[in-house]
Amino acid sequence: MIWKPNVTVAAVIKQNDKYLLVEEQTNHGILFNQPAGHLEPNESIVDGVIRETLEETGYTFTPQSLLGIYRWHSHHNDTIYLRFAFSGTVDKHDHNRKLDYGIIRATWFNINEIHDLSHRHRSPLVIKCIEDHLAGKHYPLEILTHFD
Repeated sequence: MIWKPNVTVAAVIKQNDKYLLVEEQTNHGILFNQPAGHLEPNESIVDGVIRETLEETGYTFTPQSLLGIYRWHSHHNDTIYLRFAFSGTVDKHDHNRKLDYGIIRATWFNINEIHDLSHRHRSPLVIKCIEDHLAGKHYPLEILTHFD
C-alpha cells in the first residue's frame, strides 16, 4: 500500500494589523484556525484555498503568494497533513452566506490575542504560518503547476 498524506490549503490574511481566523467546533472542542480545509479532487491548489476561504468566512480571497508548505503529524488521529498556506487579501464579504458546517464565526484578531488563544489553536500550524507571514516569507504562485 502506498502512503498518501491529507492535503490541505489555508489562507493567512492580515488586514489593519489583524489576522482572520475561524472559530470552529471540532472533535476536541471549540478551536481556532486559519480559513482552511481539504483539497478536493480535480481542484487546483489555488482554487482550493479560494473556495475554502469563501465557505468558512464569506470573504472572497485573492491569493498573492505561497507562504509555505508544511507537514504536520496529528497525534490525535495519527494523520499526516500536508498544508499549502497562502497569503493574500480579501474583499467582498457576503454577510448572508451560510458558513461551513462546524464554523461558529470568522473574526479578526491581533497577534497578542492570537498568542493568548494558543491553547485553543487547531494545530501548531496556526501560529507557525502567522510567524512565517510576519517574517516576510513568500513564494510566487507560479511555483505551483496544475495539470488536468
